[in-house]
Amino acid sequence: MAYTPQDSYFKKAKQAGYRSRAAYKLVELQQRLRLMKAGDLVVDLGAAPGGWLQIAAKTVGASGKVVGVDLQAIAPYGERNVFLIQGDIAQPEIQQKVKELLGAPAHCVISDLSPKLSGIRDADAARCLELNRSALQVTLQLLRRGGGLLIKSFVNQELQTFTSELKEHFTSVQRTRPEASREGSSEFYFYAQDFRPQAQG
Repeated sequence: MAYTPQDSYFKKAKQAGYRSRAAYKLVELQQRLRLMKAGDLVVDLGAAPGGWLQIAAKTVGASGKVVGVDLQAIAPYGERNVFLIQGDIAQPEIQQKVKELLGAPAHCVISDLSPKLSGIRDADAARCLELNRSALQVTLQLLRRGGGLLIKSFVNQELQTFTSELKEHFTSVQRTRPEASREGSSEFYFYAQDFRPQAQG
């Protein structure tokens, strides 16, 4: 998400050198949920322009790794623990690249992916569910046992359906909304903990 004028988080992000105001969402969620720790292997889905990558890289430190994937090109980072891939994460060859860069299953997958909302309730709900499901399927291929998933969603009539799908693979599923979310937006985040690989398929 790009900067928006007249937004306090935009101003804070610019002053702090963050690539997007969305960085403050992850700062808050990390403080609240302890998503990542030093040494973790993290995958950032929909990583452009890179605000979340900056926070994740700082959190996991030099002993960890962060792989960012996006259809859009992401400007290179100076940090040695950040790896960038331009491509569709739903494609097996891109998933394989992520696995090779990580060297082991991820501790955490974070996703700030968002569908293009039309304002048509049923259509937007369907798009949101489709994108959430796609991110979940990718996560099943990359995450280690006991790992966590943070994924953006929006209030819609399919929430219970997707919550149930998450619970098939994770022991704990909760919903949370950072204060840095834009006023008037219905966005929130699912945080699913304790991945159970044996629950797949």
